[in-house]
Amino acid sequence: MSQSSPQQLSLGVSLNDDATFANFYITEGSANAQIVHALNQQLTDFGEQFIFLWGGAGVGITHLLQASCIAAEQSGLSVQYLPLKDMAGFAPEYLLEGLDQLDLVCLDGLQAVVGNPAWEQALFNFFNRMRDSGRRLLMAADQGPHELSIQLPDLKSRLNSGLGYQVQPMSDDEKKAALQLRARARGLELSDEVVQFILHRAPRDMNELFCYLNRLDDASLAEQRRLTIPFVKQVLGF
Repeated sequence: MSQSSPQQLSLGVSLNDDATFANFYITEGSANAQIVHALNQQLTDFGEQFIFLWGGAGVGITHLLQASCIAAEQSGLSVQYLPLKDMAGFAPEYLLEGLDQLDLVCLDGLQAVVGNPAWEQALFNFFNRMRDSGRRLLMAADQGPHELSIQLPDLKSRLNSGLGYQVQPMSDDEKKAALQLRARARGLELSDEVVQFILHRAPRDMNELFCYLNRLDDASLAEQRRLTIPFVKQVLGF
């Protein structure tokens, strides 16, 4: 039930082993199901070379980008995931140098660097190198490419040239199912009663909800206790 150790990438950026497509709850036929299908297809010879995802906080964008990296690695592809909010202070050309030799590059949090002329030019050049070499590029931001405050027209044009998807927030029923799916993957039994108790008291952001689940997992393992409402109240302070 303990949290699995992260995978380590070449630039020292870690992937969460829990961030898999199997752990991303989707309803059959939903918009998010179409996104997962497109991301899986991107890793094949028949998929789109460039995909852009966007959505609000907690909808699972980082999960999807890391899931793409994990799936690509499992298929024998070379990958790199970069959270741009943590990289904005780096020289962009140095950071992106050589990444166009990889099979898949995932750039997360594009909003952290747009508006910076050096970053915009570097991203434009990098996009062209990835396109020309036939490599796959997956990018994401909190807004769609039309809404982002991009100053370089050529970069805006590039970001609008591929497939674009808005990741949709989960309904309460989907959040309940997602928590139970993640709990089962960790060997935890999360009853309907307990998960409903959590949802009525915790923030609705899925990242926060999964953090709560991590805490419950650690406490359950340490104390060898089942996840009952009294135990959840004790651990989470509800």
